[in-house]
Amino acid sequence: MEPRVPPAEWQPHEAVWIGFPSHADLWTEDLTPARAEVASFAAAVDAEGQGERVLLVAADAEAEAAARALCPFAKIVRQPFGDIWLRDTGPILLDRRHARRFGFNGWGGKYDLPGDDDIGARLAMDLGVEAPAADWVLEGGAIDGDGTGRVVTTAQCLLNPNRNPGMSKAGVEARLAEDLGFTKVIWLGDGLLNDHTDGHVDNLARFVAPGVLAIPQASENDPNWRVYQAAAEDAQRADPSLEIVRVPSPGRVLRDEEIVPASYMNFYIGNAAVVVPLYGAPNDTAAVAAFQALFPSRKVVGLRADHILTGGGSFHCISQQIPA
Repeated sequence: MEPRVPPAEWQPHEAVWIGFPSHADLWTEDLTPARAEVASFAAAVDAEGQGERVLLVAADAEAEAAARALCPFAKIVRQPFGDIWLRDTGPILLDRRHARRFGFNGWGGKYDLPGDDDIGARLAMDLGVEAPAADWVLEGGAIDGDGTGRVVTTAQCLLNPNRNPGMSKAGVEARLAEDLGFTKVIWLGDGLLNDHTDGHVDNLARFVAPGVLAIPQASENDPNWRVYQAAAEDAQRADPSLEIVRVPSPGRVLRDEEIVPASYMNFYIGNAAVVVPLYGAPNDTAAVAAFQALFPSRKVVGLRADHILTGGGSFHCISQQIPA
């Protein structure tokens, strides 16, 4: 199969996989509220049947029953997994019949959970798509493309020796071209502070249209202000033709007195809605307004994601779209 570029996220979807929190030993007291947040996200994407079909992936019988009760509009897919971060563990679809799968090593060996290494193969099989496996480690949240051959990523993640030791920048670029058809790689530096993914780009910079890259604008006392500034400069230097748009940042968000990698950039672009995670920060309302201006043909919905964030991510991290 010749390499082809994955469609941009704003292109039409047939459906979306969404991971449903399934393991009480991982989520502890956050399990029930995280499930409620995921259900609200799924409902926003479904948009009363006007959006796209929601495939909620539950790991066991108890989670399947809970998902069915909370989301009667969704199809429940029961497949064992370690945790809900399907953006990283699921297949990357190139079209409705073809996908790519990549190695997964628990974000550099941090979280080795049974089922995460092959959930992508099982989801692809369920869907009936061809999904050959590539022989290197790549998580979907580490890259973001605009459908034209451009892709943005961070050196902190893709050049991290805990993923593909010995692979050079040129080597990564060659593999991205060979396996996913990307012809222009825009390298940023570091991701957000305290992000256990080693700087996934879907918390930092996202394409919102062909050649248009959104990057946060630092708030007062923002722990990531240098990261945002460097990202904007790196992106413009890498591709002077890019339009860089700045959107609000939630700023310093604390949980148990520690800074957490809260980001509005972990939004999901559905057929009918763009769903933006909120954290009770002063810029929540401004962020929704900023994304509404960027996506005028879709309804932008802001939803709290505090409890999902305790697991390390948000709406984009737990979803993987299936192109129409």
